[in-house]
Amino acid sequence: MTGDQSDIVYRLKAVLPAGWFADETPILDGLLSGFGWAWSWAYSLWSYTRQQTRIATASDVWLDIIANDFFGSMLTRRVGQDDDAFRLIIQTNLLREHGTRQAVEGALFDLTGRTPVIFEPSRTSDTGGYATYGLVYGAVGGWGSLALPFQCFVTAYRPSDSGIALVGGWRSPVGAYGSGAIEYASLAMVQGQVTDADITAAIANVLPVAAIAWTRISS
Repeated sequence: MTGDQSDIVYRLKAVLPAGWFADETPILDGLLSGFGWAWSWAYSLWSYTRQQTRIATASDVWLDIIANDFFGSMLTRRVGQDDDAFRLIIQTNLLREHGTRQAVEGALFDLTGRTPVIFEPSRTSDTGGYATYGLVYGAVGGWGSLALPFQCFVTAYRPSDSGIALVGGWRSPVGAYGSGAIEYASLAMVQGQVTDADITAAIANVLPVAAIAWTRISS
């Protein structure tokens, strides 16, 4: 059964006793059309409500409510972001790994499209060691320390594909300084930009409890 008005009217007429009405029934048709319109509206409302109970089919503000239920203010829709893009982010974060180095790398890569640099002072794979292969003093590796447990240093990178609509970048061929598609701009004007707050929130969301990530954000 569909919620189409004409389909509902057809079904109503089909259950009426045979022989009660003539072949031409304009008054009955008008009456049943009124019922059909009301039930068609109720059916569409039920169908829409049912869709909003699943992430795969939810839309509009209901998708935002689902995100808020699972993630609170840590995951919000960006300006101009459509339902399908936001839905994919929700589904990705629901199944995201937590509490590991790979979780931090994955969260930042998904957010910015760029792989972060993570250094753990107590991890020998990051620091190297004396008489070990692959460590050159002052060139590869870093000073390790067992006095910094559950801590790491993260260099996160802002996305490289953000921009300002109708404005060319520095040294671009679309205009001259002070004219054309070039103007003084600020980071606040960049459309679709991942903010620094978004980056730090992504790290905090996947870190183990009581762990510390000393973070530097770079372009």
